[in-house]
Amino acid sequence: MVQNNSAELPATGFVDRRQPAATTAPPAYERRQFGNTYDNLTPDARELALAIDSYKLRNHRRFVTYEEMLFVVKSLGYAKVTEEATA
Repeated sequence: MVQNNSAELPATGFVDRRQPAATTAPPAYERRQFGNTYDNLTPDARELALAIDSYKLRNHRRFVTYEEMLFVVKSLGYAKVTEEATA
């Protein structure tokens, strides 16, 4: 027979885990796809990181796909260089 220990469970026997416990501290940072600092990046990498973050904010996206990343890269003006163009 299972005893209902009132110190652990409410009288209904249901524990609502959807709400954080009062003693649980909020996360120190938001989980992100990429790092949350740009300190160690080159200027070009920083520009790309800021552009991707801006895209994610505008489009309410936490993570981007490769297609979305390609869109951001092209929007910055980058283009694939062919061998004919370099010769």
